[in-house]
Amino acid sequence: MGRLDGKVVVITGGNSGVGAASAKLFAAEGATVVISARRASALAEVEKEIKEMGGNVLSIPTDISRVEDCDNLIETTVKTFGKIDVLINNAGILDEGLAAVNKFNDEDLDRVIQINQKGTMYCIRAALKHMLPQQAGSIVNVASVAGYNGGGGAAYVSSKAAIIGITKHTAMRTAASHIRCNVLCPGNILTPMTAGMNFASMDMEMFGAMAAHADLKNCPSCTAEDVANILLFLASDESRPITGQVLVTDYGCNL
Repeated sequence: MGRLDGKVVVITGGNSGVGAASAKLFAAEGATVVISARRASALAEVEKEIKEMGGNVLSIPTDISRVEDCDNLIETTVKTFGKIDVLINNAGILDEGLAAVNKFNDEDLDRVIQINQKGTMYCIRAALKHMLPQQAGSIVNVASVAGYNGGGGAAYVSSKAAIIGITKHTAMRTAASHIRCNVLCPGNILTPMTAGMNFASMDMEMFGAMAAHADLKNCPSCTAEDVANILLFLASDESRPITGQVLVTDYGCNL
């Protein structure tokens, strides 16, 4: 018996990294998985892999910066499978070069907030249209330790801190309706997104400030599978008493 048997789960950013690892794990645990991302070809590849392992999956190309795409993602899920039990808000982007608050670029700020903060909120709103009448559901947002402790570029930090705030707001608003909302704040994760960072363009003063407040050299990085396992727990009924909580997963780098 799987830990997610009978549940319909939507995962944004399901084409690679944490999203793809979570989709495969959740499908193996009995969930019907709906994966979304902007890159349709990569999304289709993950869908193919899940089907080959016997999982039930649907891919829906989605740009979460567009409210109509978020609405379509949730509405298509419900029309196809009759409900939505779990929403994993995983999609997100990095800012340029860890630019601190005295150096951030206006266009970069708008881009990061539109996807990381607004995209998350668009998906929550769309999902709650169905979860509230159901009187059940679990929403898990993926923020970052950067939003928890300030260690990162200003645009990225502000967007991830906002996700922590909207998690607590959502948990407060929906607790009486038996809907849970929690947020995961990973440290560095070994994914294609982090592997593509251009260290030559980084704000080294900001990097130095981060190094002064955290052990950046000796702590291991999380794998996508590490994070997926924690998301599985928060998505499942095993965590049903837990809501409104911020869980940092960074091997103790920021204690």
